[in-house]
Amino acid sequence: MEKGQVRKMARKGNCAALAVLGVSAACFSFGGAVYAKGEPITLRVCSWEEYIDLGEWDADEAIALDNGTVIYGERPLYEEFEDWYRETYGREVRVEYSCFGTNEDLYNQLNMGDTYDLVCPSEYMIMKLMAEEKLVAYSDSFYDTKDANNYYIRNVSPFIQETLVSNEIGGENWSKYAAGYMWGITGVLYNPELVSEEEASTWKIFGNPKFYRQITLKDNVRDSYFAALGILKADELTDENLLRSQDYHDQLADMMNDVRPETIAEAQKLLDELMGNVYSLETDSGKADMITGKIVANYQWSGDAVYAMDQADEEGFELRFAVPRESTNLWFDGWVMLKSGIDGNKDRQHAAEAFVNFVSRTDNAVRNMYYIGYTSSIAGNEEDDTIYSYLDWCYGAGEEDTDIMDYPVGYFFSGDNSDQRYILRSTASQLGRQLYSQYPPQEVMDRTAVMRYFDADANRAINQMWINVRCFDIADVPTGVWLALLFGLLALVWIGYRRSKRR
Repeated sequence: MEKGQVRKMARKGNCAALAVLGVSAACFSFGGAVYAKGEPITLRVCSWEEYIDLGEWDADEAIALDNGTVIYGERPLYEEFEDWYRETYGREVRVEYSCFGTNEDLYNQLNMGDTYDLVCPSEYMIMKLMAEEKLVAYSDSFYDTKDANNYYIRNVSPFIQETLVSNEIGGENWSKYAAGYMWGITGVLYNPELVSEEEASTWKIFGNPKFYRQITLKDNVRDSYFAALGILKADELTDENLLRSQDYHDQLADMMNDVRPETIAEAQKLLDELMGNVYSLETDSGKADMITGKIVANYQWSGDAVYAMDQADEEGFELRFAVPRESTNLWFDGWVMLKSGIDGNKDRQHAAEAFVNFVSRTDNAVRNMYYIGYTSSIAGNEEDDTIYSYLDWCYGAGEEDTDIMDYPVGYFFSGDNSDQRYILRSTASQLGRQLYSQYPPQEVMDRTAVMRYFDADANRAINQMWINVRCFDIADVPTGVWLALLFGLLALVWIGYRRSKRR
């Protein structure tokens, strides 16, 4: 049994808004500049619904970690940021915090004229905003590890930072414009009493007739296209020659981002077939349908899989999470600054960067993980092991536990999976469960691929493909059906004409 029980919240819920005024200060100095008393800085932040700790924890929810840190959420973090900013930099800031439901909603809001300084979209939307030159680069001072208040660069996971540094758009790496917030992978949430681990560990499960109308796909073109590619390229993806090749990860990324017209056509045909086998397309309802037993397996994001497993545990039965052997999608959400909001204002940019640093403080990262249920991009550092202590609090083995396993997570915390400081002692039952979902083992991470930003032509083709899959595609109707409908219509007209003649 686990030493701690994490309170999980659904990623998409009701938005809690939002703005609170701080208290003014006379002046402050930062980086050699002196700021006189004046109007407070207004920082407009927009993020996912239910994606930041709102505080109001019950007294018995306080988390006492083995390293001596006590985690407790009294007020919303964006309110506490205002106090911290005033105390740290001597300047008043007012946060206007609002929410969006999907990446596309955010993009549409921006195109309709909504103005924000700091937003938290997913990786592909970050790539899109970068390509359209709508983002402001983080300042050099933001990456200064000597500044004790630069919690992000001091605490970010080496794995996450390497992902941001090694990927580019237009010759510029993501880390120049994005700071990681939450991350995860995709896979299959399943009921082990009705679905075996072997059956769940492949994207082919969505076409398995054994589970006719008992499984759901995501109502999301990118996720479902990724699954289709996993099925179409299954033999290639699991070929030993590919797995042993020196450029495996490059080949894997290319295969899982194949947007050639013929591939899109094959994916449409396959998804049309899968639609005849799945129960439905869904975004949020899959978790509830798994818990109620309406379905037996579900395409799921790792964070929502943890939420569903927690809820099932409370109901007295078990759900598990499997990662397809072919490949899985590595996703992340990150903080980016918008040109339209910052608009060259150094005060707003400083406040925006400070906000990212504040939520990257290890105690605040724990609060967000506890509240949201997803995995933070923050790992801590050699002097601050709060995140690892929280992981141990959640999933570390207790004295009464048996069947113990060593579970390395060094790839995330230090960049070295053999690092003895980050080998968690946990119960073997956590394989395929919450720990496995939140911090997948190295062998799973080795077969992850990031879905890239598609250019305009590819994006248009894939979106049309998805419309054809989700909706009725007239072009697919056989000529014989059209002729039958035409003859039927003519017959009805003739019958009507004869009746009118009789009258």
